[in-house]
Amino acid sequence: MLIVTLAETTPVLEAASLQEDLRRAGIEPWAWIVNQSLAAAQPTSTLLQQRALQGQQQIESVRQQHANRLAIVPVQMQEPVGVEQLQALLSSK
Repeated sequence: MLIVTLAETTPVLEAASLQEDLRRAGIEPWAWIVNQSLAAAQPTSTLLQQRALQGQQQIESVRQQHANRLAIVPVQMQEPVGVEQLQALLSSK
């Protein structure tokens, strides 16, 4: 089981609630994925840097309070579609 969220307050809280529900059912999530992270994309715009800082705070919350394993996927200019583009996400690390 993977839990996927955005680096925003409400999605993180909802994902944490889902994790609690799963644990009550005896299901332990294997990892969390923070998707479309501005912080991981390292923007140069001042406005986007401010939003990235807020996102980084949510990522740290996930890291410290919820996830044993965590993957962070930066926001992409184009949506990755297909196996090759998804594999390219792995090699960009």
